[in-house]
Amino acid sequence: MRAIGNFLWFILGGVVMGLAWWLAGLLAFISIIGIPWGKACFVIGSFTFFPFGKQAISRRELTGRDDVGTGALGLVGNVLWFVFAGVWLAIGHVMAAVANFVTIIGIPFAIQHLKLAGIALAPIGQTVVSNEMAEAARRDGARAQVDHLRR
Repeated sequence: MRAIGNFLWFILGGVVMGLAWWLAGLLAFISIIGIPWGKACFVIGSFTFFPFGKQAISRRELTGRDDVGTGALGLVGNVLWFVFAGVWLAIGHVMAAVANFVTIIGIPFAIQHLKLAGIALAPIGQTVVSNEMAEAARRDGARAQVDHLRR
């Protein structure tokens, strides 16, 4: 089912938004100081091409610890990202979602575009993993929080 969803997604517009992410990444790489944002653009752009069966998850949630992208520098990076590129990619995803919501068959694609719009607003500190890995990380994180509260 994932393969069919990804194929239809790619053919019916996923390729356009994936290329938009890659274009943003290319522009970020050209600026030299935008290389960290460019790397995130290419990762999320690849995710945008074939999103079904994968999720974007915070690296803090995945690893259980902070890194450069999930701390204060990540917040500053996400604010800069939002101002220069994030809002535009999010608008593109929202417009694609509205176009997909008009049809009955496009509703799952519209929901995916809205998820990607949220990621477009603040991609720094996120990583893309399989649905199974994301669920396991969330389960382990919840278990660790419960264990901490019981102490």
